[in-house]
Amino acid sequence: MASLLRLTADEGAEKALLALGQLPDAISKSQAYRTYGRSNVDRWLTEGLLKLSNQKLSRANLEAIAAASNRVTYLPVAERKG
Repeated sequence: MASLLRLTADEGAEKALLALGQLPDAISKSQAYRTYGRSNVDRWLTEGLLKLSNQKLSRANLEAIAAASNRVTYLPVAERKG
């Protein structure tokens, strides 16, 4: 339960910071791997759903693709086992 609350708070804070222009519009591939999972990001790139530009991925595109995916949550790798 604590993990779910922390995830929700992190997502809310990220959305607020993004809306205020305090977060960059793009993230690195390694950061996307940590957030959405390496296999998912690689699959989305292979399928042409995402485009790598200057070694960065659009945060908005990642969120939209993840929301359309059948996974309910995307836990960082460190939290998946706990």
